[in-house]
Amino acid sequence: QVQLVESGGGLIQAGGSLRLSCAASGRTFSNYDMGWFRQAPGKEREFVAAITWWGVGTNYADSVKGRFTISRDDAKNTVYLQMNSLKPEDTAVYYCAARRGGSAYDRSNEYDYWGQGTQVTVSS
Repeated sequence: QVQLVESGGGLIQAGGSLRLSCAASGRTFSNYDMGWFRQAPGKEREFVAAITWWGVGTNYADSVKGRFTISRDDAKNTVYLQMNSLKPEDTAVYYCAARRGGSAYDRSNEYDYWGQGTQVTVSS
């Protein structure tokens, strides 16, 4: 069992930076792949970034590649999403998710646990 709590969202101007955190509870956090998804009003939930067990591999959506960085600190049971050069189109609720394994890291239905989400609003 894994419980996830996101934090770090807020209102920021375009071009700025924001760091999201996802605190996880459980005895086997390092055994989970972790992902970030986002959902804007009226749009479907979309993949943002993922990191594998022990941080040996990362994947990013084309829309955030080069601007966002996912990382994890297993000693702190925390996964991060560093967001730079933010754009208004990045505005969404950002969700942290965890999975024990799967074939498609960018599919939300492969993740077993989800946080409550944190709002990110980017103004122009």
